[in-house]
Formats: sequence, C-alpha cells, structure tokens
Amino acid sequence: MTTAKEQQEIQNHFKERMNEDELLNCMRCGFCLPSCPTYIESGYKESHSPRGRIALMKAVADGIIEPDEDVERTLDLCLGCRACEPVCPSGVNYGHLLEEARDIINQNKKHSLPVRALRKTVFEGLFPHQNRMRMAVGLLGFYQRTGLQALTQKTGLMNLFPSHLATMEKVLPKAPSLKEMKSRPTELKATAEVKKRVAFFSGCLMDTMFLDTNNATLKLLQMAGCEIAIPEEQACCGALHGHSGEKDTAKKMAKRNIEAFEDLGADYIITNAGGCGAFLIDYDHLLKDDDQWHERARQFTAKIKDVTEILVEMDFHVQIPLSMQNVTVTYQDSCHLRNVMKTSSAPRLLLQSITGAHYQEMQKADSCCGSAGIYNIIESEMSMKILDSKMEHTKNTNAAIVVTANPGCLLQMKLGIEKEGLSNRMKAVHIADLLYEAATSQIS
Repeated sequence: MTTAKEQQEIQNHFKERMNEDELLNCMRCGFCLPSCPTYIESGYKESHSPRGRIALMKAVADGIIEPDEDVERTLDLCLGCRACEPVCPSGVNYGHLLEEARDIINQNKKHSLPVRALRKTVFEGLFPHQNRMRMAVGLLGFYQRTGLQALTQKTGLMNLFPSHLATMEKVLPKAPSLKEMKSRPTELKATAEVKKRVAFFSGCLMDTMFLDTNNATLKLLQMAGCEIAIPEEQACCGALHGHSGEKDTAKKMAKRNIEAFEDLGADYIITNAGGCGAFLIDYDHLLKDDDQWHERARQFTAKIKDVTEILVEMDFHVQIPLSMQNVTVTYQDSCHLRNVMKTSSAPRLLLQSITGAHYQEMQKADSCCGSAGIYNIIESEMSMKILDSKMEHTKNTNAAIVVTANPGCLLQMKLGIEKEGLSNRMKAVHIADLLYEAATSQIS
C-alpha cells in the first residue's frame, strides 16, 4: 500500500513527466474499445480500457484524483499490447504513456522486502547478464534430461502450483546444453549469392531457451543471401524492464546494444521476436532526452527489421522452393510485431507460399493471446480468460499448426493447446522453424 507521502511524490512526477499533449490527444471517441482485451474480458469496464486509463493518468497529473491502489491496479492489468494505437484516429502513443506511468509509480513506491528481492534478482541479477541466463536455462536442461521433470510430473508435485503454471512447465521447449549455448559464432557467410550484410539481434531467451529457433533464423538468412554479424557485446533488449517500471536499467541496456551494433556496417539489424523488435525500434523514444545518445538511437532504430520482412524483401519465397506434406496452418499475430513494427503481411505471404500447406486465416488473429511477457504469470486470471477466447478462434480454423513470431506467444499458444486437450492434433511453432523445415524438406 502506498503511503500519503509516496502518493504525493507520484502525483508530482505525473505532473512533471507525463506528456500533457499526448494525454490531451485522446478524444475519448471509443475507437480503441473493441481492440482492448482487458476492456472486453472485464465485462466492458471503462477503467480497463485505453481511454479510461488515459483519463486516470490525466486526472492524477491534474491532481483531481490520488494515485491510489485502484489506479495502480488498472494500469498493471493492461497487457501493453498496443492494439489501441493502430485504430486511434488521433494517433495517441498509448504505450509510451503507460510505460512512463508505470515507471513513475515504481520509482516512487516502496515495495515489500520479498518484492524488492524478486525484482532485483530478475531485473538486475538475471536478464542483463547473458552468462547467467545460460546458467539458468542450463539448469532447466539438467532438470529435463536427468529424469527429474518426469519424476516431478509422476509424483504430482506440480499439482502444488497453479494449474496454468503446471501446464506451462509441461510445454517448455527442450533446453539446449551449456556447450551449445556458448558456441555462438560472431560471423556467418551467406550460402547463396551475397545480397545484404545484416546484424542479428540474438536476444536473451531466444539465444538460450529458443536457441534452435535462432539457429533456424540464421540459416534462413544465409540461404537468402545474407552475410551475418552477431556481436558478442549485445545484451537483453530491455523490454521486460521498460514495461515493468525499470526504465533506467532499460536505458543502460539500450546504450549497450546501440554501441554493439553501430560499427558493423550492416544494412539491417534483424530480429525474430516481435516483443524484442518493438522495444528495439523504440530506442529513439527511450533515449529522447539524452543529447549524447538520441541521434545514435535514431540511426539504430532505422535499421531494425523483422526476419519475415527481409525474407520477403529478398524474394526468399520466390527463390527457395517451400513445401510441406498436406497440412492446414494458421497464424497468430505477435501484438508488438503487428502494432509497433507494423509487420503483418510478410509472415502471411511466406506461409501462403508453402506448397502443400493450406493457409487458414484465424478470426481475430490480431488480438492478444494473453502472454504479454510475464503477464501470464503475474496476472494469470485475466491472461487465461484472454487465452480461452483465443483458443476458440484457433479451434475454428481446424489447423494442425499454429504459427507465431514471438517466444511468449509461442509458449502461450502451446499452453492453450495443452489446456484444450488438442496436443494430439495441433502444435504451435515459431515461423522461422516452420520456414526452415519447409525450405529443407526436399534436401536429402
């Protein structure tokens, strides 16, 4: 619970730091309402809509209401999917307002000792250090390979945890070994005629838990005619920090990444995770008040491109035969890939180019699946409501393969498939893994 002194500090910072013009840009027209998952799943509660949250931010900044637990709660319940932005006629940058508000609250509120310890461990002790991420995933691999996981599931130990966490433990990908994670090259040559030089943002979770997907992505880029630089000095993108009220740490990681990539002579910086890409492409906003870094951030963000966009640009789907055995596939948009990076047609074009694969568009494919980083852990009730709605649309496609473009979405869809008892006839895969399989299906 925030004290009166903390509330006053929060109110002062809202007045000083919140963008008044951006708050006033919201015309309260309601175009955002049908796009907001929490508004719909809360039973159309106004305070859980984008315009409702903006009204609360404005009221706090104007001193009309106090930044109490109810205000904090409605901001915390937002997924940050930013589906409201593309449909807003005024072009309100809601995501920027949300991140600033959360940062103000977090920096001026004294958390309990357990919460402080957890935040310090996750935000400072783990994600900024890739060697520690490797160790953590290495321990997961040990747990999976030694039979501990099977024993845990057999004894029913996981039943002590909430059902969605028990199911999530079940669908986690097979973790790579420490040796595999440490053997990342820094340069790769194209396996076709060289057309572009790109740099690859490998990410933290993507280059550990989802190492196979990163490897598939690199092979696709090589086949398309890209020579690839993979700088060792790169760090976590900082999205988890930026979305959770830890902007100072996010800025430190942004500067580290800009420095790591700026002298590589790359035409593009390629990502394969919608959440990472959306935060990377916002570095110029994150560092807008830093005179020494803003221009460097602008040059960095100008090069960010999702892997599906560059594959289409380089006619990968035309030059490389893509084929699969008769199968129906559908696509679940990554919110940040679609709403922030504006990438939605490229993944669909690539999937529709696979011979033998019938592409079936999912109704409301552009709506959030409820993953949203760690939202499905800390806001499990709302997350599962949103996932249940998503799975209804998924089942209606009759697809055997659900394709995603973000690790959080991938795990969430795997979770949904397991919850619905569909794992015997449906699976979720990252688009890079599916494209690589389709591109090599005829290679003996």
